[in-house]
Amino acid sequence: MVKTLILGTLGLDDVETPFGKVSGVQGGSCSYASMSASYFTKVGIVGVIGDDYPQGHKNVLVSHGVDISGVEQVDGGKTFSWGGKYEGDMNSAQTIFTELGVFENFQPIVPEAQKGSPYILLCNFDPIQQNNTLKQMSKPKISILDTMNLWINIRIDALKLVLQNVDVVVMNEGEARMFCKTDHMQEAGQMLLGLGLKRAIIKKGEHGCLMFSQTGDYFVAPAYPLLSIKDPTGAGDTFAGGLIGHLASVDATIDADEEWRRAIIYGTAMASFTCEGFSLSTLAPLTRERIDERYKLIRKLSYIPNIE
Repeated sequence: MVKTLILGTLGLDDVETPFGKVSGVQGGSCSYASMSASYFTKVGIVGVIGDDYPQGHKNVLVSHGVDISGVEQVDGGKTFSWGGKYEGDMNSAQTIFTELGVFENFQPIVPEAQKGSPYILLCNFDPIQQNNTLKQMSKPKISILDTMNLWINIRIDALKLVLQNVDVVVMNEGEARMFCKTDHMQEAGQMLLGLGLKRAIIKKGEHGCLMFSQTGDYFVAPAYPLLSIKDPTGAGDTFAGGLIGHLASVDATIDADEEWRRAIIYGTAMASFTCEGFSLSTLAPLTRERIDERYKLIRKLSYIPNIE
């Protein structure tokens, strides 16, 4: 049974960083998030590809137990593709091109067997389609939504609507600033909770993340201090995948504060692995042992021994 359903993009990326350049590699929010979550839980994905999408990319996901029966393939269609370049501190990418291809007119359809999945992650997507996907589900236990500045700019009303129907939102600092119209992240977190969300998670890149909740639990997590970042593409999606993956693995509820804290650290660990290589090159070969080891290292970053 698929325990975690993920909606997002499956794409082909061209990426250039100070550490190299790749073309046509496996990308898209669904790829990163599902690969990350697969180390914790049984995952199913909903997305769309053209017939130019390499079989090898499908095999990578299937080999990790990802159910791709919800992926629509459009004959004669072109897969979503994105090209970007990172320079300097690599905190943000300069988009060179975006070709929507079959993604432009995609209407997500959740397979009947997956409509009862108790955990759902709505990756960066048109909020109208995020809401349509959510309506197809049978009362998920936890629903998490990610978004981006594009939808805040052109689909703000649709985004506000879907935010009323999910439990948790994940935004980066820039998106939170834009959506909440404030530079103060504490204020932004409270404003997001004011929409009726149970939790709000604000990612701060190399400075970790913040979690606000209706239970009153407030959590600040550090980032893992990488010595080298080769490609940050997909790190946010990998974070979200690790987050929901852990929650699903322990059957967590929305108010299980300790498990949410653990989930944040697992998500942080998974995102750090992604940044160490291009595409899924460092994420796909992982073992649960390596993941748990990094999880423990991140926990130690803020640990103070109980001494007088």
